[in-house]
Amino acid sequence: MWSRHTSIVPKGYLRYQVLRLLNTKPMSGSEIMKQLEEQTDGRWRPSPGSIYPLLAWLQDNLYIEETASEAGVKRYKLTESGKIFLNEHEKFQNSMQNHLEHFRRNLGFVGLGWQHHFTNKSFHAIYHSARNLMHALRDYERSMKNQSEKDSLEVKAVLDEATVKIKAITQRLEK
Repeated sequence: MWSRHTSIVPKGYLRYQVLRLLNTKPMSGSEIMKQLEEQTDGRWRPSPGSIYPLLAWLQDNLYIEETASEAGVKRYKLTESGKIFLNEHEKFQNSMQNHLEHFRRNLGFVGLGWQHHFTNKSFHAIYHSARNLMHALRDYERSMKNQSEKDSLEVKAVLDEATVKIKAITQRLEK
């Protein structure tokens, strides 16, 4: 079970979750924290030090805006550009999830079950390259605000090319 205070949440996850929640209805920072805690069955509740600077950043970048205040409670809602940003993030997330699932399913990414087929040196080289790819994809995801459609298509093409080449090697080995 997760510790409620352990920082295991991937960078960008909180931003996505906040945008996703605000896409359903206007919410205050404390309502967002409570909702995320409920969704994780109490395993994780983002801190005010995480939520409020993020809300300020989202507002500065015109992804959210304040709604009419009730009794001094600031609630935020998604703007049209925020909805577009969320949609782009979801498309990218789905695309990356498909590629990552391919790696997990077909390459045994976690390294269990297939490492005995390699010399220690070749296993570590492949595992290191796969980890570097995962880190590169994570870093690319972090830069979502600066990405263009062309950038996303270029990353997709690189991943598709790698997939085709790995499949070709596998087919050659299976003959």
